[in-house]
Amino acid sequence: MRIEVVPTADAVVPADLDGVTALVIDVLRASTTIITAFAHGCREIVPVSDPADARRRAGAVAGAGGLTAGERGGEPIPGFDLGNSPVEFGAARLDGKTVFLTTSNGTRTLLAARTARAIGVAALLNVTAAAAWAAAGGRDVTVLCSGSLGAPALEDWTCGGLVVARLLATFPAAVLSEGARDALDTGRRYRDDLSRLKRDAPWARKLIAAGRSADVDACLRLDTTTLVPRYVPSVDKIVGDPR
Repeated sequence: MRIEVVPTADAVVPADLDGVTALVIDVLRASTTIITAFAHGCREIVPVSDPADARRRAGAVAGAGGLTAGERGGEPIPGFDLGNSPVEFGAARLDGKTVFLTTSNGTRTLLAARTARAIGVAALLNVTAAAAWAAAGGRDVTVLCSGSLGAPALEDWTCGGLVVARLLATFPAAVLSEGARDALDTGRRYRDDLSRLKRDAPWARKLIAAGRSADVDACLRLDTTTLVPRYVPSVDKIVGDPR
C-alpha cells in the first residue's frame, strides 16, 4: 500500500486518483458537518459548486425534502436553510432530507476527488473508523486535505497525519509519500492535546473570533463516531455508512 496526503483542494490532481481510495478531510467544518448530518438522520448530501446551483437543485425536490446549506468565507449564505455548522446541523430536523451543500473548501475537494475508486469523508470525529474503512479497500490511499482557500490548514494536516498513523498500524510496511510523512509528524505533535489547535490553527482562531467557538469545540473531538459517509459520484451524492 502507498499512502499520500495532499495539502489543499487546489493541489488535487484528479488523474492521480485513478484506482485509489480517497479520504476527504475538512475538519473546520464541512467534513464534521457532513458526518453530523448523517448522525441526525439526513438522507443524502449533494455537494455542489455554487449557491445558485444549490438553490436550483433544492427547489426541484418534491415537497420540503430539499435543503440548501453552506458558507462563503465562513459566513452563512443569505437565504439558505442552514450554514456549515455541526452545531446547527445537530439541532436541525434532517430526517429524510436531501441537503445541497456548497462550501469554500470541502465541497470543492469532494468534487475534485470524483475520479477516485472510492471516496470517504473523514474528520477528527471518525478518524479511526475512516482509516479502517480505507484500509479495508486494499488499495492505495490518498488523503485529501481541503485546506483554506488554497493554503494548507493545520487542523486538516493533523487529521491527515492521524489517518496515516492508523493506516500504518494495519499496514506497517506501507510506503509513505513525503506529504504523508510530514502529516504523520504533525499528527503526532497534536494527538495528545487537540485543543491546542484552537490556538495554533488560524482558521480555528478566526471562527472563535466570529463567535463560533462551539463549532470549533465540536470539530476537535476525537473518535466520537464510527460513521463514515461515502461520496458516490455515479449518483452524485454523499450517502451514510451502511453499517
